[in-house]
Amino acid sequence: MGRVYFISDLHLGATYFPDPKKWEKRVVRFLESIAMDADELYMLGDILDYWYEYRNVVPRGFIRFFGALSRLADSGVKIHWFIGNHDIWLFDYLRDEIGLEIVDGYVVRDIRGKKFFLTHGDGVGKLKPTFRFLRGMFRNKLCQKFYAAIHPRWTIAFAHRWSDSSRGYSPENVPVCEGEENEPLVKFSKEYLRDVDPTIDYFVYGHRHILLDLPIGPTGCRMIILGDWIYHFSYGVFDGRDFMLKIFDE
Repeated sequence: MGRVYFISDLHLGATYFPDPKKWEKRVVRFLESIAMDADELYMLGDILDYWYEYRNVVPRGFIRFFGALSRLADSGVKIHWFIGNHDIWLFDYLRDEIGLEIVDGYVVRDIRGKKFFLTHGDGVGKLKPTFRFLRGMFRNKLCQKFYAAIHPRWTIAFAHRWSDSSRGYSPENVPVCEGEENEPLVKFSKEYLRDVDPTIDYFVYGHRHILLDLPIGPTGCRMIILGDWIYHFSYGVFDGRDFMLKIFDE
């Protein structure tokens, strides 16, 4: 039986990358490296920095990445793509063409006898009112129709400017955890474990761009944040016995 892999926050296509194709090729090499022993691949959101599927057209780019995913799917690897706050507008194109599962929100799933709580991380816990408003607006069907009516030359440029303003790239700005007590996903996980389901074995998130593997609760539950592929080039792997955070070191 093979392994289960987890990645998040690749932000492929971001205009702030010094060499976007170099970033994409590194991800492709990672996907090729797991092809021999992967049973499943969970991609926990913000895989693309921006994506919008129109009815008859899709944005250009990502050919190498989509090709690598297709080869994995064709070989029998089950791929699960969780919507993040950057790749919100995934509909049916990649689902049908590649053959993968699109997940919006969170799932609690049994994986090899362990219970996993899986989500990107932007929609859990206490959200700021402005973020909650924007998140709801971006998921609103009517707003999506109005957005789709605007020519892509305007919407794509706008989306990339917004992304650049919220997160740039600088080798000196590697995200770090500022303490367990200040991490909202830690608070949410502890409350969920206490009040909703004390049988969860692993909480696994993306979104925060930090690497964190923290034991929580009295039963050995662990809370994991997967890092990113902007600075860390990190991923998670579960072999049926243990979950490990690793760095893709070529």
